[in-house]
Amino acid sequence: MEDNGFEIDRKDLIEGLGKGLRIIEAFDDEHPRLTPSEAARITGLTRTAARRYLLSLVHFGYADTDGKLFWLAPRVLRLSQSYLGAARLPRLVQPFIQRISMQCGETVNVSVLDGHEVVYIARSNSPRVVSIGYHTGARAPAHVVTPGIVMLSVMSDEALDAWIAEHSFAGFTSFSVTDPEVFRESVRRARELNYWITHQQFDLGLSGVAMALKDRKGECKGAIGMTVQQRAYSPEQIEQQLLPMLREAAQTLRPLL
Repeated sequence: MEDNGFEIDRKDLIEGLGKGLRIIEAFDDEHPRLTPSEAARITGLTRTAARRYLLSLVHFGYADTDGKLFWLAPRVLRLSQSYLGAARLPRLVQPFIQRISMQCGETVNVSVLDGHEVVYIARSNSPRVVSIGYHTGARAPAHVVTPGIVMLSVMSDEALDAWIAEHSFAGFTSFSVTDPEVFRESVRRARELNYWITHQQFDLGLSGVAMALKDRKGECKGAIGMTVQQRAYSPEQIEQQLLPMLREAAQTLRPLL
């Protein structure tokens, strides 16, 4: 297999580590607590194996149990904090998104694509007392948030087709795009514009604007964007007032990524 262009021999892999991580990822909003049988069903492991991994997580402090149900412990957050502390991208973009935030008074985010979800890895400190937008570490389905569309727009048509074929187009508001073909056209249009704006796709009353962050080779490293109150900005105001700030930051960051 390959990872970022580096070829990995399967004999060098520790399969047990991968299975343990699958157990951790089995917990989500719909499954905050799991029995070994439920964990086995979600991960494809045997019940015995799932139980052993769950008990191991409890032993090492990453999960808790009442003897029947298991749930993740706060220690799991150390895994995400390790990424945020060590990764170069969040540290690199922070001064840029902070400057934009001070200029426009809105919260600015940087996110990456993780499979079929957008993960927000950096967030400006908004000058507002009450701010909107996604906190660092938050996840959202890629088809209903603007960063997802712009990051997918950098993909080849073949890669995009494969992604769409595997994606579940759930609806979150009456404005959510759930038709794969309509979504495909949105991504292609975003590719032409080099940015995208959405309205009320994930949350009612909110609009989003984003553009891809590309390195000097044109490879997508993430997306920079904002989520704003729809009543505060018309589409034209988003294009005229907010988009130029994001574009300038993306252009400045390109040789640094």
